Amino acid sequence: MFLGTIKPMDIFKKEKATKEQATMDEKLNAIRAGVLGSNDGILTVVGVLFSVAAATTNNFAIFIAGLADLMACALSMASGEYASVSSQSDSEKVVVAQEEALLKSDFSGQHLTVENFYVDRGVTRSTAKAIADELLTKKPLETMLSIKYDIKLGHYMNPWSAAWASLFSAAIGGVFPLAALILSPARYQFIATIAATAVAVALTGLLSAKLSNGLVKRAVIRNIIIGLLTIAIHYGIGKLF
Repeated sequence: MFLGTIKPMDIFKKEKATKEQATMDEKLNAIRAGVLGSNDGILTVVGVLFSVAAATTNNFAIFIAGLADLMACALSMASGEYASVSSQSDSEKVVVAQEEALLKSDFSGQHLTVENFYVDRGVTRSTAKAIADELLTKKPLETMLSIKYDIKLGHYMNPWSAAWASLFSAAIGGVFPLAALILSPARYQFIATIAATAVAVALTGLLSAKLSNGLVKRAVIRNIIIGLLTIAIHYGIGKLF
């Protein structure tokens, strides 16, 4: 279909098809928070474990330090995600209120914005005017939010889903190095913890690359290097003090 022959109803069909995508974006936001939380849980817990283990051989003290850090990290990640996503959601709601006001006070200006949007994409002025007429008659607010801000009305980012995802994933991620250190025989504790950390951060690298359509190999290697550097730095600090 040529751009000059686009019909207004084609635009509505496209909008209906993308409604499901908006819901998927919300789910992906929770998954993103989960991946970040898991990675942070792994690295902060293993850092504390090695810094404390470098200073003492008391397994109980090491365990308590790791457990306390795991809980603190999970709560910190959850609260951070909640605050961040809440700010984003609040900003989206402010934009919705502003667009509602503009539709009442400057409808002609909004109409021209929609026209220009389609003209810029190769649609003739007459066709763009017809599209704007129909869209602003049937879905005025949804149209303005989509064109100006790429926001789907009613589909705001959920801070609670991001917070819970981050909380549980950070806790689960931190369990990997903690369990490896505590459950392994004393002579293999450090090796087992390093191995568990490498595997765990490699998995988070894999997931993040898959979600963002990035380079999997590079993400995995990068995460493993960061994990090993975290261990080395914290172990060195523990030895110094």
